[in-house]
Amino acid sequence: MTPNILLTAAQMRAHERAAIESGSVTGLELMERAGSGVVEAILARWPELPVTEAAVLCGPGNNGGDGYVVARLLSERGWKVSCFAYGDPARLPPDAKTNHDRWAAIGAVRPWDDATIEDRIDDMEGGLVIDALFGTGLTRAMPEDTALTWRGIYPRRFSNPPGPRPYFVAVDIPSGISSDSGRNLEGAFPADLTVTFHRAKCGHYLDPDMGADRPGGGASMSGEVLVADIGLPQTDPRDAARLIDRPSNFLRKRAGHKYSHGHALVLAGGTGKGGAARLAARAALRIGAGLVTLACPQAALAENAAQLTAVMLTPLPDGYSLRGMLADARLNALCLGPGLGQARAQEMVPAALWGKRATVLDADALTAFRDDPALLFGQLHEHCVITPHPGEFRALFPDLAEALGDPDHPAYSKLDATREAAARAGCTVLLKGPDTTIATPDGRTALHSATGARAAPWLATAGAGDVLAGLIAGLLARGFSPFDAACSAAWLHVEAARAFGPGLIAEDLPETLPKILQNLDL
Repeated sequence: MTPNILLTAAQMRAHERAAIESGSVTGLELMERAGSGVVEAILARWPELPVTEAAVLCGPGNNGGDGYVVARLLSERGWKVSCFAYGDPARLPPDAKTNHDRWAAIGAVRPWDDATIEDRIDDMEGGLVIDALFGTGLTRAMPEDTALTWRGIYPRRFSNPPGPRPYFVAVDIPSGISSDSGRNLEGAFPADLTVTFHRAKCGHYLDPDMGADRPGGGASMSGEVLVADIGLPQTDPRDAARLIDRPSNFLRKRAGHKYSHGHALVLAGGTGKGGAARLAARAALRIGAGLVTLACPQAALAENAAQLTAVMLTPLPDGYSLRGMLADARLNALCLGPGLGQARAQEMVPAALWGKRATVLDADALTAFRDDPALLFGQLHEHCVITPHPGEFRALFPDLAEALGDPDHPAYSKLDATREAAARAGCTVLLKGPDTTIATPDGRTALHSATGARAAPWLATAGAGDVLAGLIAGLLARGFSPFDAACSAAWLHVEAARAFGPGLIAEDLPETLPKILQNLDL
């Protein structure tokens, strides 16, 4: 994998503090670099803005200090800048106060007033509104007066505006978004561009509040995210999450015969229930497993044989027979769950886990144990991947799912919940969603975000999850670790959906994979 690093607010603060305490940089220097990084990003993103004016909204902390630097640097370039201060500038932290005073020496600092700000922005026929209010440190709802300001700005400038609207730029993260969880803390300011520092933050790519009746979360509110280098050491915490931005470097097949690339066994349900397993099996074959066999009840053999060619078939009546099949060591990866049926899953899952093979459990293989999750957890092993959607996750980990919605702990994230789930289950957990999170029992975490420019809404179709399970199983058969298989499959799953586009049905995903693989320079 070649992931980017994602930091929490605490990890970023620790990184800055370590650099300052080492004497390699001062806080004031970091603030100047941050403000300069914002200006450089703005000019790179919009090199020919027809209107060079900006309203800069500065908060009561160091994020506000960054805003004062931005105001000064834009003014020095000849921009018309209006600067509004939230809170008492006399109470700013020392570095922010220094930059407030530097700006005040060349321009006015206007007190916070909703009507004045709204009128100023309403008068702007373009230009920029720069949100430097609260940044990454906010852990509570936006103050009502700042939320009121946004509620006043939004309908006047975004709902059928009479002229060009200004672009909104967030400094570090849109104010009102938790930088750890991506949760909208009420009254968040959406951005066209977010400029963050050193590393992106988890909240830029998590979107817990997505839904027709809810405000957007961090991924949908951040717009384009650019990371400005502020000269900190390029070292990162061992427990930092990774953003998946491409698949493993080992997707291309090397020399060998079919058994060199593994043999995946996909278990299917009874008559009329085989479609999901067939989708998973075809995906496993398309992603490069050397052989794939679909095992189903005797009565379902004819139905499956009518629709499969390259995927092999075998009858599988019961768990005892599955244990016998696993005497063949060449069967090195299993996929259970899609269309399996809960009664069959309760028998087959223990037999599959007894074999200690690399195993993917999805759908019915998870819900069959919702009344006693501990029974499942006691049998899982480190070579397993479980792939719950949010409803299945809630059934298996009700306390963690409840914590994700706890208003008293808004920084608790989907990454945190997935990490705890993996530790409890003793295997790799992939929690599905537009922001898919993946974690291992030892605490490694990764995030794949199918939001913003990488959104793939066409994946909201029956069978898409079955294909994902098959992709993971195929990669496990090829020898990928559970973590790498889950990460690569998540990326490929979305990439195939984006390549196909509107009209996608689940059957299209495996058939689109060859084009994706051909375009990868691996």
